[in-house]
Amino acid sequence: MELTILLGCFLAGLAIGLPVAVTLGVSSMAYLLYQGMPLVVIPQKMYSGMDSFVLLCIPGFILAGNLMNAGGITARIVRLAQALVGWMRGGLGLTNVAASMLFGGISGTAAADAASIGGMMIPGMKKAGYPADFSAAITAASSTVGPIIPPSVPMIIVGTLSGISVGKMFIAGALPGILMGVAMMITAWIIARKKNFPKQEWQGFGELGRAFLGAFWAVAMTAFIVGGLLIGFATPTETAVVASVYAFVVGAFVYKGLKLTDVPRIVIDSAISAAAILALVGLANVFGWILVSERIPQTIASAVLSITDNKFLVILLINLILLFVGMFMETIAALIILFAPLLALATGVGVDPLHFAVFAVLNLMIGLTTPPVGVCLFICADIGRVSLWQVTKAIAPFILTNLIVLMLVSYFPFFSTWLPSLLN
Repeated sequence: MELTILLGCFLAGLAIGLPVAVTLGVSSMAYLLYQGMPLVVIPQKMYSGMDSFVLLCIPGFILAGNLMNAGGITARIVRLAQALVGWMRGGLGLTNVAASMLFGGISGTAAADAASIGGMMIPGMKKAGYPADFSAAITAASSTVGPIIPPSVPMIIVGTLSGISVGKMFIAGALPGILMGVAMMITAWIIARKKNFPKQEWQGFGELGRAFLGAFWAVAMTAFIVGGLLIGFATPTETAVVASVYAFVVGAFVYKGLKLTDVPRIVIDSAISAAAILALVGLANVFGWILVSERIPQTIASAVLSITDNKFLVILLINLILLFVGMFMETIAALIILFAPLLALATGVGVDPLHFAVFAVLNLMIGLTTPPVGVCLFICADIGRVSLWQVTKAIAPFILTNLIVLMLVSYFPFFSTWLPSLLN
């Protein structure tokens, strides 16, 4: 009965549109009241869930991304991407993906990528003659690369939950992220050729050089993050703090697009964003503690293993579960609730925990572009001023492409484990 109350309240909250954090808190409270347990458990478990040094990465990387964005980073990244691939058929579509790959190494969140790149690229693509639905769709699809290429807020959450090295996960996401981006660029090029989308003239190596110099400090930030982790120069948390200082110096004194009077507002906005994520982490930890106390992870693992213990079939089942959940639930909440039981299931059939972490995050990133709760779909449809249905139809080829990449990453551990093996 108590599990019925817990899950019933949770599903009812999602159905009526309550924020996920509130839904988790209300359903946990209902469970505790029914059990006659003191409600002081809620703040205790919330605090224990948030009391992690690794979680300091989140406000650090959010602040760094906001500072770089305010300092003019987006325009410079788009210019560099356009100089690299804008001359090809459907060049602005390819530019969109390339810009997301570059920007992903700064923001760490798909929603930030969709809003920042989309705000510039979608109107520009429409003005250049691209259909509004295609412009919004490719922006939404490419924004999911951000949390795969380091830094990645979801991977920080996973590291906190599982004890897997966040630094190794950041490095593990690099190859899958690049593979995902290249695959989407190929898909965009095929669609552009088929529909005869416009292309721009090659602007010459001079423009490429100027664009690279203009975006050098932005690209160097990604290299700094990845390089620092590879050589063991700094932990992810230290890297996030240093990246914030770096972003401030570059934005204010190199690009000179960041006004000192804007810094307090940016710090406050970043603190609000980080607080929202950490509140979700805390409340989801309460919910997750209840699930563990009811032995739900073991029950799920036993149920699946009673059907099959074939490694390849178990991976397929895990992917199907995560893809389905990603269609309805916010990424961080889904990770906190499902990661532990699915990790136990995966390791039970011999899947490397680092490998599992990467394809689990990739699954939920794809969910950001699928209805009915695809956050990136909503953002890009709003910017492009097109209906959600139009964007959903236009994004279908990119979702198929990303599913192919997901299968490659899921069944070939090399893509996830090779670069981290260099850290050993």
